[in-house]
Amino acid sequence: MDVPRMTHVRINVRDLAAAIQWYEQLFGVPAEGHWPPDAPTYVHFTLGPTQFALGRYDPAPAIGARFNFEVRDVDAWWAHIGPVTDVIEPLFDTPYGTRKFTIRDPDGNELGFVQA
Repeated sequence: MDVPRMTHVRINVRDLAAAIQWYEQLFGVPAEGHWPPDAPTYVHFTLGPTQFALGRYDPAPAIGARFNFEVRDVDAWWAHIGPVTDVIEPLFDTPYGTRKFTIRDPDGNELGFVQA
């Protein structure tokens, strides 16, 4: 049996337009796949081989997940977004050999940025 490979994750948000703006600024790439076209409740960002999606549904399902993103230069990411976000864990060296920080998006989802 093959090991599953994650290619798509979605988080639920309360305000899709605000979340799109926040994540476009965070990732530096535009949202894609607005669906349905006339009144979107879904968009995604292509981040390497994985799509990171946002969805707004009424009533909003439970939120509060944690996602880790591997980056080449975590110090550069920290300098770019650490000072202007809701920081959960400031930049630090972990006991298992990585360097990371964790922030919270406006809907309470946790985003970790990790450099091996």
